[in-house]
Amino acid sequence: MQQRCASSAVNLCRKILQPHRVVSVRPPPPPPPPPQQPPLQPPLRPPLCDIFINHRGVDTKRTIAGLLHGHLFRLGLRPFLDSMNMKAGDKLFGKIDPAIRSCKLGVAIFSPNYCDSYFCLHELALLMECKKRVVPIFYDVKPSQLRVVDYGTRSAEELERFSWALEEAKYTVGLTFDSFQGYETQLLIMLG
Repeated sequence: MQQRCASSAVNLCRKILQPHRVVSVRPPPPPPPPPQQPPLQPPLRPPLCDIFINHRGVDTKRTIAGLLHGHLFRLGLRPFLDSMNMKAGDKLFGKIDPAIRSCKLGVAIFSPNYCDSYFCLHELALLMECKKRVVPIFYDVKPSQLRVVDYGTRSAEELERFSWALEEAKYTVGLTFDSFQGYETQLLIMLG
């Protein structure tokens, strides 16, 4: 019985593998058209930075912002700090906005003069609008002290946009640092 099943299986394989003879006189159908190739996508560019450092230069560039940039760089990350990543002649929004849009994380260093800067508030608003995770550092300032002030130079839309972003950041868990009671390197230790 096993022998008969085995020979039947061999015969079946021969029939399957045997070339078929075409008896009809009709020409074979044309081959199907090649599948449509999707348009070539430009290669994905790596993000311009991993972490965008949003800060008020007059308050923090020579202290915590510069130290944080160096610390993150030594960890193998690509932080963006305007004074380190931009060259003379670069357009501010041409470099900063793409860096914000491509970053993975934002660090907002709030300081006493932070809210006086259009650029600080614009960067913060863009981070929030792009739904980036933002880690606030309250440097010599309490969250309750931060508010957008109308000096008559900003439109109502900008004031609303900046106020919304600032409120979102103020109610995000962050770090607090008082430079009169500690060293900036202690803050880097807290960041890990």
